[in-house]
Amino acid sequence: MRLLGIDYGDKRVGIAISDELQSLAHAYRTLQSDSQLFPEIRKIVESEKVGLIIVGLPKNMDGSLGPSAAKAQSFASRLATELVSIKILLWDERLTTVEAQRALHLAGKKARQSKKMIDQVAAQILLQSYLDSLQWTNTNRDGESSHPWNALNG
Repeated sequence: MRLLGIDYGDKRVGIAISDELQSLAHAYRTLQSDSQLFPEIRKIVESEKVGLIIVGLPKNMDGSLGPSAAKAQSFASRLATELVSIKILLWDERLTTVEAQRALHLAGKKARQSKKMIDQVAAQILLQSYLDSLQWTNTNRDGESSHPWNALNG
């Protein structure tokens, strides 16, 4: 089973996918936030045999939830109704976009070049953060955990 990481945005949605061993996250695609978003995600889930989706929850630095977090929660809820057999988890994504920008800059990508990749790299960082946490918690590969994550379809 593979895991899918999603960095939701009003215009673009970054997608990352894990390897089958669930140890490494890879940047996958950037989708447009339009009427084809949910059908495209469904295609990816089916073709890549995804069993768990991690949606980034953009918390404020103090841990509170703002308007962006509300949009991510709404997106995750709709995704849960579209993909009822797939578990959806919301995962803290603070600073993933900043980290993605830094990584792309260090890789020699100029701002204009990195704009096309920033969302999928942010999704990759988000998903890798989740995968890394599996090593340090009692979380099993199906997403069951004692952590206070928000699980949908669980």
